[in-house]
Amino acid sequence: MRTGERAPERCDLAIVGGGIVGLAVARELIARNPRASVCVLEREAEIGTHQTSHNSGVIHAGVYYVPGSLKARLCVEGAREMYEYCERRGIAHERCGKVIVATDSSELGRLDELERRGRANGVPGLQRIDAAGIQELEPHARGVAGLHSPNTGIADFAAVARSYASDVIGAGASVATGCGVTAIDVAGRSLRLSHPHGSTEAGHAVFCAGAWADRLAVAAGADPDPRIVPFRGAYLRLVPERRELVRSLIYPVPDPSLPFLGVHLTKHIDGDVLIGPTALMVGARDAYRLTTVHRRDLLDTLAWPGTWRMLAHWWSTGVTELRHAALRSAFVRAAARYVPELRVGDVRPAFAGVRAQALGRDGKLVDDFVFSHTERALHVRNAPSPAATSSLAIARHVADEAERAFGLGA
Repeated sequence: MRTGERAPERCDLAIVGGGIVGLAVARELIARNPRASVCVLEREAEIGTHQTSHNSGVIHAGVYYVPGSLKARLCVEGAREMYEYCERRGIAHERCGKVIVATDSSELGRLDELERRGRANGVPGLQRIDAAGIQELEPHARGVAGLHSPNTGIADFAAVARSYASDVIGAGASVATGCGVTAIDVAGRSLRLSHPHGSTEAGHAVFCAGAWADRLAVAAGADPDPRIVPFRGAYLRLVPERRELVRSLIYPVPDPSLPFLGVHLTKHIDGDVLIGPTALMVGARDAYRLTTVHRRDLLDTLAWPGTWRMLAHWWSTGVTELRHAALRSAFVRAAARYVPELRVGDVRPAFAGVRAQALGRDGKLVDDFVFSHTERALHVRNAPSPAATSSLAIARHVADEAERAFGLGA
């Protein structure tokens, strides 16, 4: 696969960002515009370096999302398509199922709402289960009631991204790595996208830049709201001899007012069982190590009014997340609510990811799609979880937006 090739001097369509969403969008746009010259510009040396390859690898079924919402529709459609794509391409995946566990009666109302949403969204096979049903599916888990989603699964999303890139290149487009866009200028009837290897003039551009989406949108003339604030999510893994504690995926009943699902236990496609993630605001958009801090990233976060409004509202949740990040024992205790046999000695550090969380000026954590339009460009400002699950469906939606914005196919 010829990723890393030199960026073209000119193209009809440029997609900025070589993560799973950007590559899926490129793939869709090429299919719709086979005569157009298309290039993908990726800032890192490899595609799928950030959120694509630093996540739990879950194919979500669509239980959580408000019925009728774009996220609900794209998730249900996207999950079906993701399974089909992985099957066709021989990409590692497993429809292992998930159990959402209510540990006490105070969570039953929220569990009822999840069941209502899941059924309204058309989630296949969703079933309400009691305490005995939980133990039948997950013998080491405990709860008073639960939801079983047999259509939830796991996949190798990094391999999916590489396959998308192969599709893009096979269709005649280019994928240029090490080409982080540093400036955007309107040049007559095109955009000049400056990058370390010179510049590319594109008739139109779609920006799917993840953690850097807000900066590129503002550079092109868009409103600064919302801003990306990075949240680091660290995972633990069970030691091999304790993997039998979890057969599939065990999730808590989430707080519907937060875009985070809470600490969960997840079978991973490589055989590991993960516990996590934490959700800690950090000082860099690539803070895979907790000590990584970039001055500009930190100042951007601290200068944003929404940061302080968010902290004032969610300070107690922030304290809990800080405790989980600092104390492995506290992190394990959170997971042991669902699997009581779990002990600190059963886990080892795994990897960490950084979530590009869009934060409004008003302090609200944005949990839906946000687009900005600038001259000759469309910016995907927020493509929230489950973006990897929904990537093929998201790509159609983004391509529709691009066609309306650019008059493609007219």
